Amino acid sequence: MFHHKAYYSFFAALMLLISVLTSCSTDHIIAKKVAKEFKNSAVIKQYQVGFALYNMEEKKMIFQKDADKYFTPASNTKLYTFYASLKMLPELMPALKYVERNDSLIFWGTGDPSFLQFAVKDKSAYNFLQASNKKLFFAPGRYSGAFFGDGWSWDDYDYYYQPEITEMPIMDNMVTSTYAGANKINIEPKAFAPCFEVDSTRTTGNFQVTRDFLTNHFRYPAVAVKPGYNQQNPYKTSIQTTVEVLADTLRKPVGLVKMKIPADAKTLPGAKRDSVLKHMMLPSDNFIAEHLLLVCSNQIGDTLSTIKAIQHITKTYLSFLPDKVKWADGSGLSRQNLFTPRDNIYLLDSIYKLVNNREKLFDMLPSGGKTGTLKNAYPKTDQPFVYGKTGSLGGVHNQSGYVLTKKGKTYIYAFMNNNFINQTAEVRAEMVRIMTYIHDQF
Repeated sequence: MFHHKAYYSFFAALMLLISVLTSCSTDHIIAKKVAKEFKNSAVIKQYQVGFALYNMEEKKMIFQKDADKYFTPASNTKLYTFYASLKMLPELMPALKYVERNDSLIFWGTGDPSFLQFAVKDKSAYNFLQASNKKLFFAPGRYSGAFFGDGWSWDDYDYYYQPEITEMPIMDNMVTSTYAGANKINIEPKAFAPCFEVDSTRTTGNFQVTRDFLTNHFRYPAVAVKPGYNQQNPYKTSIQTTVEVLADTLRKPVGLVKMKIPADAKTLPGAKRDSVLKHMMLPSDNFIAEHLLLVCSNQIGDTLSTIKAIQHITKTYLSFLPDKVKWADGSGLSRQNLFTPRDNIYLLDSIYKLVNNREKLFDMLPSGGKTGTLKNAYPKTDQPFVYGKTGSLGGVHNQSGYVLTKKGKTYIYAFMNNNFINQTAEVRAEMVRIMTYIHDQF
């Protein structure tokens, strides 16, 4: 009996050793082949590249190229906002804080981006305020930051991807103008309609609305509007503008009151958190990302602060990262953000474990050839093999996520490209080529 037990113990140990050696051998082969692809790439030699490939099952790095160096992440930053939101926010977003005092309903913003947001379309706060038979009063003063994030490009003020940051965002903090006839446009929120005027000096070219830098003065050319026209321009925010847009949207008066949040203030539940996160990740929505950090800040105190939120998240939830992050905003618009590829790897590993539902997680991320910002990067398919987050600024183009291989493996990767003068399409194509190689070969 003893000899049988000893034999089986020896056999089990031998099989385990063979398995470990095989795994090590396989990873070594992958590392050599991937290294060769990078070495032979004429494109990658032209700029700074950081890359890491991680084996989740074995919990070890397979291949690294400058993975400990810092890179501008652009919208890869949203992965950190995504993780923080999963950690800190309840399943239903806190839409408002409020109290009822005699004949008045007093409310405070939480930074929640979903108030009539064009994709989420949440009406929780709208329905609550609209249905109240009490006098409505907005109590401002919670947000401590500037209307733009730290390190943002000021000359992008009139582009849809850079709306301003406020404690009570409404309709993406943007004005949407759409085709309503050859010489007519529809404007939402309607409160901004009087702010539009025709620029009679512009009689050629495409129809396009522009806004003055410091005011809500919108101009459009004296040319025909084409069917299908749809444009969003950020509006200039202020407390007074917030109240006016609220009153116009609710079709009832909204007053202002100076009042700190009392201890008995209630929280109105709003949109589903995971729905908001998905709408941030798929199109890479900067507006949602920035305001999610304010909602995280709402969970830890009365002040809505991007800086305080980042400090809290970094100290409380990101101590496992191998490199110290330099984190400036929620969206990645700031070039002051600096992360390493291996930080992205460890973060994605933690996200995978936290969600603990592969199908659910992958549904919330862009997928190569099918959804979101990766839809057009890879060939069209119903069976994507890449799920992750892109990130683009001038001279910056990144991908970080999960790659599925033909042999049934799932690896985590971070591919960061900085300081190139090539066309972004060329950089993207080289990333796709290498990730497709990993999918096909391993």
